[in-house]
Amino acid sequence: MKMTTEEAFVKTLQAHGIEHAFGIIGSAMMPISDIFPDAGIKFWDCAHEGSAGMMSDGYTRATGKVSMMIAQNGPGITNFVTAVKTAYWNHTPLLLVTPQAANKTIGQGGFQEVEQMKLFEDMVAYQEEVRDPTRVAEVLTRVIAKAKRLSGPAQINIPRDFWTQVVDIEIPDPIEFEVSPGGENSVAQAAEMLSNAKNPVILNGAGVVLSKGGIAASRALAERLGAPVCVGYQHNDAFPGNHPLFAGPLGYNGSKAGMQLIKEADVVLCLGTRLNPFSTLPGYGIDYWPADAKIIQVDINPDRIGLTKKVSIGIVGDAAKVANGILSQLSDTAGDEGREARKAHIAQTKSAWAQELTSLTHEQDDPGTDWNVRARAAKPEWMSPRMAWRAIQSALPVEAIISSDIGNNCAIGNAYPAFEEGRKYLAPGLFGPCGYGLPAIVGAKIGQPEVPVVGFAGDGAFGIAVNELTAIGRGEWPAITQIVFRNYQWGAEKRNSTLWFEDNFVGTELDEDVSYAGIANACGLKGVVARTQEELTDALNQAIKDQMENGNTTLIEAMINQELGDPFRRDAMKKPVQVAGISKSDMRPQTV
Repeated sequence: MKMTTEEAFVKTLQAHGIEHAFGIIGSAMMPISDIFPDAGIKFWDCAHEGSAGMMSDGYTRATGKVSMMIAQNGPGITNFVTAVKTAYWNHTPLLLVTPQAANKTIGQGGFQEVEQMKLFEDMVAYQEEVRDPTRVAEVLTRVIAKAKRLSGPAQINIPRDFWTQVVDIEIPDPIEFEVSPGGENSVAQAAEMLSNAKNPVILNGAGVVLSKGGIAASRALAERLGAPVCVGYQHNDAFPGNHPLFAGPLGYNGSKAGMQLIKEADVVLCLGTRLNPFSTLPGYGIDYWPADAKIIQVDINPDRIGLTKKVSIGIVGDAAKVANGILSQLSDTAGDEGREARKAHIAQTKSAWAQELTSLTHEQDDPGTDWNVRARAAKPEWMSPRMAWRAIQSALPVEAIISSDIGNNCAIGNAYPAFEEGRKYLAPGLFGPCGYGLPAIVGAKIGQPEVPVVGFAGDGAFGIAVNELTAIGRGEWPAITQIVFRNYQWGAEKRNSTLWFEDNFVGTELDEDVSYAGIANACGLKGVVARTQEELTDALNQAIKDQMENGNTTLIEAMINQELGDPFRRDAMKKPVQVAGISKSDMRPQTV
């Protein structure tokens, strides 16, 4: 069939049901964006490409549907780098479309030229460049299939002079792959090992959320075994939070109950997780990873199995299918030994942690430091971070989707959110980009317009995405709610400074004359300042009502003191030692 290359490209997008594109308009993409409206594709023109990529990530994580990011070749595309790598470690199947400088000028150092394939080779799960205009539909079909199969962003690079050419091609059908139920022998071995376990524990990762029926399958397996279920760092939605076997998140600021229960395990089923180091680092001073336990690791990517922890059995497969396969092969008596005692122990351990978490109001200083004592004395009437999180929990709808940003105050809240279903907790993940909270929740709301959404960010991280307030107030954009923890500092770095750099606060202080609520109001949105727990709860209740009933976006500036939680990288930092000594007198003037 004769058509232009841009028609072939868009028809292929239609064949895959890709309805949403995020980015900033540019001449290199205009041949296809011009026909987006006729094709039923909505282009969300953001304020910055980096935020556009994170909106795309939020949309796809909240819906399971592939979305795309696209922008001008060169500087527009380079602004996607952080978002794409974030999506890579979030296992988000996205389509990255990178129009390239024209073939006839590549290598001449022309306008807006950069080697876009090299740029993303470490950022994507798959990439391919269109070599001839007649291959555009074939390549795009394969790239989308790879994004889905590998559960990560995949890139198609296309020279901009390939658009508008007439070609004679057919649009391929989408390529669908059946996911693996795991190896027959390894699943049987896992079933036998779990059948003989006295203290089995299940650890759910992102793969359980991404797998169709993964949460239900893990729940059925946990109930049969009477096994507590922990979740990986920032995967609080990988198991129902109201289930009596849910033990909470491991890792940084996670659940002490989960840590205690997994420490006692003799067999751990790690389901749909690559066991990233940050999810298994000691927390609250507890080195909880069970050194003598037998480990069964299930992951769809064989390269991740056994990479960070020694495993007894490795299974390459889909979380739901493997869990169901193990369940079907358990012995008749699996989980029976000590079931009632184990059940009581799980309940008691969870209750003790819930009471402790409720009682936690202030952050502790390390021996030899006193920043948190000083912070409380400086602003005795201000909320602490945990007071703010308790106020939020009082108003947060159970069905809400939330996003989090990287930062000290968001991390302090890691143990609080629990969910009844998956695709509810959008955290920035292990790449750890600042500026994720706002754009991710906007993308989620685009994908799930009937669900209340709330984004969270510290004031340092929010400053990276604050320009999106100039974009999201336009008529076609959905209403969202965003909470900014306002303490006028880069908190994680400041905590590092108190521990290892003798309170030498270089670059940690923010401008106290800036009002994010004021910026929101100036952008035509609603900005609110909350100074007490009561004000914060009331503001969030009203904001949700305004979002769902009145179509109004609200930014709540939650004013909190400067208390600082545990450092992110206690494992990677140490006190520096000066040997030669540093002096201003050694500074030499430059010769110009």
